[in-house]
Amino acid sequence: MKPKLSEIYWPLRVAYGLVPLLAGLDKYVNVLADWQRYVSPLAASLLPVSVPTFLHAIGIVEVIVGLSVLLGLTRLGALAAMAWLAVISLDLLAGGFIDIAIRDLVMAVGAYTLTMVAAERGEALVPNVARGAEQLARG
Repeated sequence: MKPKLSEIYWPLRVAYGLVPLLAGLDKYVNVLADWQRYVSPLAASLLPVSVPTFLHAIGIVEVIVGLSVLLGLTRLGALAAMAWLAVISLDLLAGGFIDIAIRDLVMAVGAYTLTMVAAERGEALVPNVARGAEQLARG
């Protein structure tokens, strides 16, 4: 493990853990934003459920992603955050929120950076699976 990477790793891990967690929880209380406003008409027309129901499901996904990053599945959670932010950016572009879409694409790059820093620190993609495989290999 490279200790100097901690200066990069921990701020990214805390940010990419707390932000999805809080945004996911906010899908139920709408204190931070009126989330329905950001669902493009195109996306809303393709949904098999109402926009509020969809956002509640999204909130669960975001909470899981945030907890993954915070609780040790950092690489996997950050990859999920990266993909999720890219999808959100596409929806925001479709809805005409170009400035926010660009911000979310930059955040996706940050999530990718967290994935790469965690890998450089020697973290497995899925830590428990990696440890289990090592134990099996040792006999």
